[in-house]
Amino acid sequence: MLLKTLFVNTTGRFDLQLNPWNNLEQQSVANAIVLASSALPSLYPIVNAIIMILLVIITLYPVLNTLAISLNDGTDALRGGIYLWPRKFTWKNYITVLQKDNLLTGAYITVSRTIIGTVLALVSNAILAFIISRKRFLFKRGLSLFWVITMYVNGGMIPTFLLYKGLGLTNSFAVYVIPGMVSAFNMLVIRTYMNGIPNSLEESAQLDGAGYTTIFLKIYSPLCKPVYATVALFVAVGQWNSWFDAMLYNRMNSSLTTLQYELMKLLSSVTNQGGSAEAMKNAIGAVTPTSVRAAATIITMLPIICIYPFLQKYFVTGLTLGGVKE
Repeated sequence: MLLKTLFVNTTGRFDLQLNPWNNLEQQSVANAIVLASSALPSLYPIVNAIIMILLVIITLYPVLNTLAISLNDGTDALRGGIYLWPRKFTWKNYITVLQKDNLLTGAYITVSRTIIGTVLALVSNAILAFIISRKRFLFKRGLSLFWVITMYVNGGMIPTFLLYKGLGLTNSFAVYVIPGMVSAFNMLVIRTYMNGIPNSLEESAQLDGAGYTTIFLKIYSPLCKPVYATVALFVAVGQWNSWFDAMLYNRMNSSLTTLQYELMKLLSSVTNQGGSAEAMKNAIGAVTPTSVRAAATIITMLPIICIYPFLQKYFVTGLTLGGVKE
């Protein structure tokens, strides 16, 4: 037990007087605390960097693992154990994918449909959203309800095919962009964002003699850049990844094939020709469905990965503000 002696000083305060041995213990503890506190600022950046690196690896692990498999020998990849780095480096998987017939044609059509389809969809949805968001528009509630119903009711694949065929959209490039020009979800997101813009801006512009076209182009459109970027990203990703419409409507026209459809056919052919896993193991340097799928996946998502960082600052803002329910 430590000896403690209390005494009253001249000011009437109680002080604690400790024996010399206890003072040495307190001094050592204080020195340890000072050393620990001085070391914490220098350790914080290191610990923070380690935690951030681990979080990045965990987040990007599916992409990194797919990239490692795509750069690894297909037969060697069947052994497993590939995580973040290829064990037997090779470009053969990418060479197999890029040597596919009509791949350049499919890439050209895919890029064209992505650019044209995104621009047309963004313009049409923005115009419709601007009209629906006007308070003095007579059919505002009726049209909004109509577009909401289209999100839950679908005519089916066969009636849709017959409709497109009757309109002359099959075996044409128009089938890629015209059906996707109007989307109820995208239109409602833009409309909700426009409803958050103060009406005083529109009223002041009308007092200066501006019409609805001028108000839409010079006032609302600059303010709606975040939600425009969000909708553009949604539409562009959908157009880039789409392959079912090429198979369903333009299957007989090889000049209108898409990149995703060609990669899907390549993956199917490799799967059918690959045989069993034992046969693949006996083949030296042969590509496998897993390695080809990995290479095709990297080629498919590479443009989206390159574009998304530039639209990220608009994406979160536009989706958050545009998704608020009235």
